Amino acid sequence: MHRRLLLLLALTLLTSLPSRSAADTVSVLTIGNSFAENALRFLPQLAEAAGHELIVGRANLGGCSLERHWNHVAAFEKDPNSADGSPYEKGTRSLHDLLTSRNWDFITLQQLSIKSHDLSTYTPFAENLCAYVRKYAPDSKLLVQQIWAYRVDDPRFVPKNAGKEPHTHLEMYQQVRAAYHTLAEELDLEIIPSGDAMFLADTDPKWGFQPDPAFNPKTAVYPALPDQSHSLHVGWTWRKLSDDAKPALRLDGHHANRTGEYLIGCVWFEKLFGQSVVDNAFVPEGIDANDARFLRETAHQAVAKLSPTQTEAGTTR
Repeated sequence: MHRRLLLLLALTLLTSLPSRSAADTVSVLTIGNSFAENALRFLPQLAEAAGHELIVGRANLGGCSLERHWNHVAAFEKDPNSADGSPYEKGTRSLHDLLTSRNWDFITLQQLSIKSHDLSTYTPFAENLCAYVRKYAPDSKLLVQQIWAYRVDDPRFVPKNAGKEPHTHLEMYQQVRAAYHTLAEELDLEIIPSGDAMFLADTDPKWGFQPDPAFNPKTAVYPALPDQSHSLHVGWTWRKLSDDAKPALRLDGHHANRTGEYLIGCVWFEKLFGQSVVDNAFVPEGIDANDARFLRETAHQAVAKLSPTQTEAGTTR
């Protein structure tokens, strides 16, 4: 009888433990810019495929730096009726409104990409924003998204920028990573390693993107485009600047394309849900199943804390 009671007690304890496969509802508020929007593109579908629910709030403004976000907060605190204090959701809500609208599980921050390598641009705005978040959303976990380096052929990467700003893909990755890790340590933040995942995929010897040597943008005629296989960034596209204008060739080496957005979404999935994304069934239309598997495995590797010494495996291509 005594053994039977012990067995029943043991079974009760086992069944009461939280299951890693149990459905979860997670809420996240992003304080960022278009790079946060890149991260959110496929995150809801990844959550749904795993049987979870994701609730998203957005305090994102295109091209927005930490300084600008803080200036909007300062304007609201000075005058709650100020239009400049409520720039979010098409100019209708303040950060205060969003922070207090629900009990967020996670709140994320990030710097403007072009400034992310320079830690001095974070001060005092990141610290101010973190204090503000902790005041009005004290139960939320604060995360910082380590953003990614631009594509290897981005116009930023030219010798004339040496000593002024990152002038290679590897240098931007290393400087941005160092800045975010310093910030995270100083302000007690967890890191979402989007930049690590993008760098791992971009510099993979077999999979990584390589510019098309046969393409000359100066002589290209619409609708010709280079081979951009395995690009994680938007890259070369033809765009009309107005309805009656001729298409113009443009290079966006900054923002993630669908492939990059899937990779970054996988990173966020693991950080927010604490579950491996490797066997997640969601694959966006247009992405090869084998490529998707590689991207999920790469995201998993990045979240498993890429060692700083591994950056030496990168190339300055």
